[in-house]
Amino acid sequence: MSYDDGYDDSGFDERPVTPTNDSETLLRRVVDVIATAPTFPLSSTPRIDRDEIIQLLEEALERLPDDLRQARWMLKERQEFVAKTRREADEILEAARVQAERMVQRTEVVRAAESRARQVMDAADTDVRRLRHETEDFIDQRLGSFEVLLDKLTRTVSAGRERLNIGLHRAQPSHEETEDIAKGFFDQDRK
Repeated sequence: MSYDDGYDDSGFDERPVTPTNDSETLLRRVVDVIATAPTFPLSSTPRIDRDEIIQLLEEALERLPDDLRQARWMLKERQEFVAKTRREADEILEAARVQAERMVQRTEVVRAAESRARQVMDAADTDVRRLRHETEDFIDQRLGSFEVLLDKLTRTVSAGRERLNIGLHRAQPSHEETEDIAKGFFDQDRK
């Protein structure tokens, strides 16, 4: 009994088994043959062509190693693709981490530089204030010394003038003598 004997196969797509069909297709065809097999009259037992089923199952078994090999190859390709993608993702994450560290370091460097600049500016302001006070103190001391000296000099000049006034009453020098004395006094400054 052949596959075509004894039942209506309308609506059933009977594809010839060719070397391009894979084992899954053959197994599906076996399932279709069994599912659409006509039953014996007055019975629910299906009429199945044993030879046809065996032939389809044997072909499926023969193709199964090729299909498994292809499936294994596809799994291996998938695993290699996933591993490659993970490596690329890890490299991208590492690059991002390194970039983030650089940015943090730059930020820390900027903060440290700003902090150091503030310290330098504060130290400079402190030094300027200190130097200003020291300079003011030094100038004040010098001016005080000069004031004392000037005061002594003023007293000496006043005392000298008083002596001159006493001597003027005794003998008044002529106008020419006064000019000669003044000339000699100012000549000392020229030297």
